[in-house]
Amino acid sequence: MEFGGAIGYGFPPMPTFWIGPHETGKGFRESHIAFHAPDRAAVRAFFKAARDADAEVLHEPRLWPEYHPNYYGAFVRDPDGNNVEAVCHDPE
Repeated sequence: MEFGGAIGYGFPPMPTFWIGPHETGKGFRESHIAFHAPDRAAVRAFFKAARDADAEVLHEPRLWPEYHPNYYGAFVRDPDGNNVEAVCHDPE
């Protein structure tokens, strides 16, 4: 599945792994890596584990209605500088 410049891998109805371009400055370009979570509790568990491992918090778990009404995600920066997301597309 393609969405803008991003490509989703997995099985219908929603890919479980997304990867897409993110242009930042010269040289290093961070990647945005998104993993499908089975429910919102898994998104919160991902976020807690990342925070407990001292990952930089980009966005705490919340709804992102600008993507779609049930888009619930959390974003952190990994040690290599990439934006890593866990996302659930289903209502709680």
